[in-house]
Amino acid sequence: MQTGESSGLFIFIQQADAASFVVILLLLFMSVITWYLMLTKFIQQWRANRLIAQSSDIFWSAPSLSAASLSLEQHAGVDSFTRMARQGIDATAHYREYVHCPLVGPSEQPDKPQPDKPDEGVTLSEFVTRALRRAIALETAQLESGLTMLASIAGTAPFVGLFGTVWGIYHALINIGASGQNTIDAVAGPLGEALIMTAAGLAVAIPAVLGYNALVRSNRVALFHLDSLAYDLHAYLTTGARINTQHFAVRNKVESLSVKQAGATS
Repeated sequence: MQTGESSGLFIFIQQADAASFVVILLLLFMSVITWYLMLTKFIQQWRANRLIAQSSDIFWSAPSLSAASLSLEQHAGVDSFTRMARQGIDATAHYREYVHCPLVGPSEQPDKPQPDKPDEGVTLSEFVTRALRRAIALETAQLESGLTMLASIAGTAPFVGLFGTVWGIYHALINIGASGQNTIDAVAGPLGEALIMTAAGLAVAIPAVLGYNALVRSNRVALFHLDSLAYDLHAYLTTGARINTQHFAVRNKVESLSVKQAGATS
């Protein structure tokens, strides 16, 4: 069985022309790029999720905002939440220093000339929201890098294989015309080449499609989690107090029970 497969592959390589070799090399290059992108992106997302969980636990376990900011600077792992939190903290400090400084009275203002305040009409909530949205946009672009190439390979690989199939059928018709007889010997080689091209195109396209869909879903889940962390971070930076998630969970449970009881009595 192995001898037949080796001889069949040898015959295919021996009979293939320049166009067939170009198609095979192109599909091989697409396959290498596909598996490289899938492996690197999945490893990158796995590490990012692990670091986000660690850094968010460190941040929310800090007793104050200054301590949380210091813990982020000392935290070795650079992840999406760390970068987003730094953007929010820097935006809050910038707003209180240059746009609105409620802690410094008029008599305590320094003698140095004050900078212009183009964002004087912007509230702290809007200013922090812009910073967090910019951070999330940057993280989204980083997560989606490489997906365009993966989608392009998934969409074009079948057509590249189809071109090889058409080229093999063309060779089969040329052999029939040259031999003058419709025998299996005249068309076996070119038709086998056509089938190999079709299978190669599908072998490249199917993993690319599955990997693209899996990465898109994983990115959607990661961005949803990052967006929920951004809401909590926004509330913490603008109000100075953390959201009591346990209080909200208890309140939602009580409200749902009240709705069920009202529905039962009606």
